[in-house]
Amino acid sequence: MLKKILKTIAIILAVVLVIAIGYVGYVFISYHRLPDVDETVTPTGESIRAGEKHTLATWNLGFGAYSDDYGFFMDGGTESWAFSKDAVYENLSFAEGKLKELAPDLMILQELDTDATRSYHVDETELMRKAFPGFQTFFAQNFDSPFLFYPFTQPHGASKSGILTLSKFGFNRQARIGLPIETGIAKILDLDRCYSKVWLPVESGKHLVLYNLHLSAYTSDGTIAQKQLEILCADMLAEYQAGNYVMGGGDFNKDLLGDSAAVFGEERRDYSWNQPIPEGTIPEGLTLVAPLDEANPVPSNRIADGPYVKGETFVNTLDGFIVSDNVTVESCRVIDTGFKCSDHNPVVMEFMLNE
Repeated sequence: MLKKILKTIAIILAVVLVIAIGYVGYVFISYHRLPDVDETVTPTGESIRAGEKHTLATWNLGFGAYSDDYGFFMDGGTESWAFSKDAVYENLSFAEGKLKELAPDLMILQELDTDATRSYHVDETELMRKAFPGFQTFFAQNFDSPFLFYPFTQPHGASKSGILTLSKFGFNRQARIGLPIETGIAKILDLDRCYSKVWLPVESGKHLVLYNLHLSAYTSDGTIAQKQLEILCADMLAEYQAGNYVMGGGDFNKDLLGDSAAVFGEERRDYSWNQPIPEGTIPEGLTLVAPLDEANPVPSNRIADGPYVKGETFVNTLDGFIVSDNVTVESCRVIDTGFKCSDHNPVVMEFMLNE
């Protein structure tokens, strides 16, 4: 009898092992880097003018899941999907309303899914495009992940996600540029990464080159995000030296204030996604624009280890911009939404292209 029981257990363990090996094989065989894109397009709007004030907004929309009571499993929370399909629509509807209220001329949005288990296969980019029908858009897919069978109670699943640029002004070229990521098994968590560029003709004959970025977060020590930032800055500097206006922004997954904990009066926590930018990273000719109202500091990000509780949840500023020296920044501020629909608040910058 005991021999029979042991044999049954051995067979079950063997089957489990075969399934596990098969799944690991599937994940690594399915894994792939997405190709870069660089294409000419037809502008659908007027040219942007130098000497006039314009507004650029950036917002990581957290795949429509991160309401203020949401905690993500990779941040220490319990959830791996949005609470429901309705919750995805509600969160994105709130974001649409806030963006319409802010009325920016340009928008760079991150973490929007086109087809993902975690967001109930809602095409979130299509929702945003429909919300702003007069804007020219460019979507750059960040990653196309295989089905991740974790957490076991609610597997995160497969995800197609990326970054969306919307412009009231026309652009005539668009590009997706891949970035280096972690190697080995860590690449399954880091997924793919890219930044995007669009070229907006300026009436003077130059271009405003607008970058949209979402750097790596779940890495071993943050060095990959630093390398990504250095590559981005080198590209931006080259465009500036070619005579163009340059602006970039999004979710840096870096502490843009240098020490957000001190700014927001909390104990410092060192994560791979909130390291300060090392001195000398931003080259001469470019300037980091980190949003901070010293009289009333508002964070751009909260840790999603559970529901947001003001004054208790760890917060920092990961979102902002980089501009070239021929761009004048009039103001840059975080809009306090109370993290109603995302673990990020929107950041808005008023700027002018120097004549």
